[in-house]
Formats: sequence, C-alpha cells, structure tokens
Amino acid sequence: MTLFSRIRMVVPLPMAAALASALLWASIAVAQGTTPVSPQPESVHRFIGMLADPDVQRFLQQQSQAAKDATEPPPETPNRDPSFSEFATRFRAHAAGLLGAVNSFPSEATRGRSALEGDIQANGGTRPIVLIIAFIAAGLAAQWLFRSISAGWRSWMARAPYRTVLERMTALAARLLWAACYVLSFGLGSIGFFLLFQWPPIIREIVVGYLLAIVVFRLASALFDVFLAPRAEAENGFRVVPVGNEAARHWAKRLSYLVGWFAFGWVTIRLLGTLGFSLPVRQLAAYSLGLVLLVIGVEAVWRRPSQLSAGPPRRISLRVRNWLWTVYFVTLWLLWVVGAMRLFWIALACAALPCAIALTNASVNNILRPSSAEEGGHKTGTVASVIVERGIRATLIVGAIILLAGALDVRLTEMTTQDSPLLRLVRGLLSAGIILMIVDLAWNIVKVLIDRKLGDTEATHEIGSERERRRLRLRTLLPILRNFVMILFSAVAIMMALSSLGVEIGPLIAGAGVVGVAIGFGAQTVVKDVISGMFYLLDDAFRVGEYIQSGSYKGTVESFSLRSVKLRHHRGAVFIVPFSELGAIQNMSRDWVIEKMTIAVSYDSDIEKARKIIKKIGLELFEDPEFKSTTIEPLKMQGIESMGDSGLLLRLKVMTLPGQQFTLKRRALRMIHEAFNENGIKIAVPTVQVAGGNDDAVAAAAQQTIAAHNAAIAAGPA
Repeated sequence: MTLFSRIRMVVPLPMAAALASALLWASIAVAQGTTPVSPQPESVHRFIGMLADPDVQRFLQQQSQAAKDATEPPPETPNRDPSFSEFATRFRAHAAGLLGAVNSFPSEATRGRSALEGDIQANGGTRPIVLIIAFIAAGLAAQWLFRSISAGWRSWMARAPYRTVLERMTALAARLLWAACYVLSFGLGSIGFFLLFQWPPIIREIVVGYLLAIVVFRLASALFDVFLAPRAEAENGFRVVPVGNEAARHWAKRLSYLVGWFAFGWVTIRLLGTLGFSLPVRQLAAYSLGLVLLVIGVEAVWRRPSQLSAGPPRRISLRVRNWLWTVYFVTLWLLWVVGAMRLFWIALACAALPCAIALTNASVNNILRPSSAEEGGHKTGTVASVIVERGIRATLIVGAIILLAGALDVRLTEMTTQDSPLLRLVRGLLSAGIILMIVDLAWNIVKVLIDRKLGDTEATHEIGSERERRRLRLRTLLPILRNFVMILFSAVAIMMALSSLGVEIGPLIAGAGVVGVAIGFGAQTVVKDVISGMFYLLDDAFRVGEYIQSGSYKGTVESFSLRSVKLRHHRGAVFIVPFSELGAIQNMSRDWVIEKMTIAVSYDSDIEKARKIIKKIGLELFEDPEFKSTTIEPLKMQGIESMGDSGLLLRLKVMTLPGQQFTLKRRALRMIHEAFNENGIKIAVPTVQVAGGNDDAVAAAAQQTIAAHNAAIAAGPA
C-alpha cells in the first residue's frame, strides 16, 4: 500500500484535498529555493516528490472539485408551479402561524417593550412620542417660514392665467415645484434636525420612520391639491383632473388618507421587525392595518359623488357599481391574507391599469386642450397630446407588465430548458406586450407628425408657384409614406412578438419569401399594379388635385392606393383605374397651357382693325385683377388661319396657368363679339344665294306663293 493510499484511508476526502493543496504549495516553495530550518525525514522527501508529479496533481484537483460538488445542495427547479395540494399545505401552515401569532403576541410585545425601555432609559427617559411631536413642531415651523418667504410666489400662482397650453404648463410646473419645496421644508425641519443629534438605535428608527410617514402623507396631500385643486372653484381655478368641485374635495381627502395610512402601516411593520417580533406576528399586524385601508376604500366608494363630471349617464347604476367595487376590494384583501400574491397582483393590475390610463388621458387632454383665441393651437395641442398620452399609456402598461413579471417570478430576458410551457407562454405574452407598446408609441408619433404635415398642406398657394407644386407633391407622397410605415411597423411588431413567444422567425421569413414568390406568380396583375404605381410616383407623373387623361379615362386625381388611382370626372363620375392600365398619361395641370381660338369674319371686314381690337382686348384682360395672376401671355391674333366658304378664319391664342383658360376664353369671346359689333366688323355666317333667268317672273311667283300662304292662314281650319 502506497503512502497516498494510506492518507486517503485516514483523512476524509475534502480534508485530504485541502491538505494536499497546502502541501503542493509548500513543495513549490521548497523547489524555489527555500532553505529548511532542519533536515526533513526521508519519507517527507518522498511525499514531496510524489506531489510534484503532474499525474498526482491532476488527480488531487479532480478529487477536490468532486468534494466541492458533493457539498453543494442540488439545484432547485426554477419557476415550478405549485400544485393544489402544495398550496393547501402552505395555506394551512400560514393559518396555523397566524393563530400561533395571536397566542405569542403578548410575550413578544413584552420583549419588544423591554428592548424599547432600555433605549428610553439610555436616552434619559424621553418617550419617542414626545420626540415625534417635538420634531413635527419643528417641521411645521420650517414650513411656516417657507410659506412666509414664498408669499410672492403664491400670489403669482393665484393670479396665473390658464388660457393657453403654455400658460397651463407653466402654472402647473410652478405649483408642483412649490408643493415639493413646501414638503421639503417640513422634512428638513423635522427629520434633518433630528439627525443632527446622536440617538439610541431603536429610538432613532422609531422617530425617523414615523416622521418619514408624515412626510409621505403631506407630500401626497400636496400633490392631490395640485392635481385635484379641491379648494378652487371651477370658474376661478384650473383643475388638472377634469372632475367637479365636490368630487375633487372628496377624492383629495380620501386618497391622502389612504397614502398616509399605508405609509404609517409600512413603517409600523418594519419597526416591529426591529423590535424582534416574529414574522407571523408582523403578518397579523399587517393584515389588521390593512383592514383600515379596506374600510377607507369602501367608504370612499360609497360616499363618492354620484357624477364625477359632466357627461352621459352610465349604463350600470351607481349602486351596482359601488357593490362591484366593494366586492373587488374585499377580494383583494382576502387574496392578500391567504397569501395568494400572484392572484393579488394580477387582480390589482387588471383594475388599476385601465383606471390609470383613463385618468391620465383625461388629464393630458385637459391640460393640452387649445383655447379659442390660440391660433393654430389645435395642431400643436393634438401633436403634444398624442405624444404625451401615448407615452404615458405605454409607460403605465410596460410598468404593469414588469410588476406582474416580478410578482409571477418571470424573468423576461431569460429562457431555460427547464421552463414549463405555461411559464414560456406567460413570459412570451409579457414580452410581446412590451414590444407592442413600444411599437405603438413609435407608430403614433410618426403618424401624428405625418398628419400634422398633411394639415399644413391644406392651405393653397399661388397657382403654378414652387410652393404650390411642393404642396401637391407632399399631399401625394405623405399618405403613401404613412401606409408604408404602418405596414413596416406592423411586420416588425409581429415578428418580434412571435420571437418573444419562442417562435423561430427565421423559417417563417424564409417561408414567407417562398409564399411571396408563389403569390407573385398567381397575382401578377396586382404585383404589376403596385410596381407600376411606384414608378409613376418616382417619375412624379401626377399629383393629387391634377387633371390627367389616359386613354378613355380622364379626371382630377382625388387619391390613390398601392394599386389604383381614383379619378373624378368633371361631370361627377369616379374612375378607379389600376396603375397597370394607365399607360401613357396626359397631365393637363403642369406649368402652363395655350388655348387657341378661331373666329370667322366676313370677306369685306377690315382685318387690321380686327387685329388691333383683339390686341386691345387681350391687354385689358391681362391687366384685369381677376385674370392677372393666372395669365402668362396676353390674348393676341396670330393671323388668318384660312379662307372658308362664308368668311375668313382668324386664329387667336392665349397662355395661362393650367385650368384657368376656360374662364378667360369665355370672357374674351364675349368682349370680341361686342367690340366687333360696335366697329362694323361682321361675323361670318353661312348664306345661300338663289339665281334665275327671269327676275320678274321669279318675283311674281314669289308674290303669288306669299299671297296663297296668307290666305290659308286667314281661312283657318275647316
């Protein structure tokens, strides 16, 4: 038997590994030249030589790691859902602990009192309640001092106007800052002054804890005063939350009591732990203090005003809603007492989240509503309200998701093979909710910015100007950009949501590509329409509001989608034309247009005089304010176009902006007709000349015919 085997038999494995490691380091030190104090036995030299062997060192390291693994507890299965029997066992143990806490409370209270009395005696016999009252008085004195110093500030806030969005935001920020400074002065005067001195640990915990609870209560009261303004009448003051005066006073008082009592109970439970109370006793005290919160909540529901604000009546009566809220609050308290914390947080989030979203939406819309005298306020207010409202809603929903993830012990960023299918589904749904909220916020911001830009293009500019062409271009492209961004955001959101649910999106993308190719072959016309429309838009072939003609289709462009354009004919008919059927386009609304006219005058007319008259009329129309901005070149006569059967054909032309030539043409023709009549220029009309050999015979025949006709008329019907 070797020396190493004997050591393994005598020394336990973990101790042997540690001893071997120590001896290994000692042998290294000896090998580096350390001179021994006295000569070592031969067996020690052999042992050190064995430890220098690499195989022995490797073996000792393996044994040390095996011993370390054996001493560690086996890993627990993470996030394992408890069964109903386990829940029942836990509930019985919880109930037994509470019943035991009732019996052990007197003894633990006596022990805690003894510990507190020791600190009181070390402090000279001063009770904590006396210190709390004294430092509350110090805090109130500091508050009074700050209130006196800020008299001008308060006077300005009382006179501050609330007409415009900027004025409301400025006044609200000033009120919030004043409330924070007001509460801060109390905290510095009470807690800050108390911490300047040395106190026994238990007394310091008690006094600081309850002073902190009072600071929280006063801070909540100040914030509710700012947002609900219970002392301001609706006609004299601005209220962030749009509720009536009675409702504002009611909820400001009850919510302050709820926050204050919660802070008092939280401090009390922590102090019971400091005094050495057991966990069941602290739980029993917490449930008892929670009953007060339950009573405050139920009382606030039943005594609330019947109508919070002006609006249509509800479908469910007030009494039924009060009973539903009472059952909900009692259910929450019972879930807390029995220890069903997962159900507690789920029920709390399901009711609190919709109420918080509705409240913030109403408050944001009330703050950012435009005034009647605020020019353009509807645009700015809409953009700001959408961004702020959606941002707050996304923040609330994401916060609720993170809260539920923590309550359900779900790690949103981790996924292991030991997770149950239900846990993976819950994690995926929560992660997908966060992704959808972020994408929804981004989409609404982009959408409202595009809509705002579209709203800016409603005002028309001078026809044919660069600004007008740019306006039409924007009204054409922005709707397409909005649809494209919506499709892009939707696709990204769906892919990310599926990925968070554990779905492999790589095969989905590849499969979508294959399906897209198949659909492309099966729907070639649709693909051709979409691609043709893209090229039409890239070529800037037409814009919204322009009059175009393509084949048998013509009309004003009203709108278009990804595959078709909507044309409104000047007689009212609407054509929905796919892009692939447009072909060559004749755009009649670009840059300028030349209108040509033809007038026939008799052969004996003075052509030069007619030319001067037409030129004069053209200059008059060019200087006319009605046509000056739309006429590019005045009306003029180009000359004789041809000699017709009944007269000379004169060619006229005028250059105007597109669509404006028709009105000018009608006015010009009327003025030419009047001027020609005044100057003896006859308009040529078709005539027929009848000739014969004997003029006297023809005249006599005509006279006979006329006489016979007159006689027939005089005779009348038989």
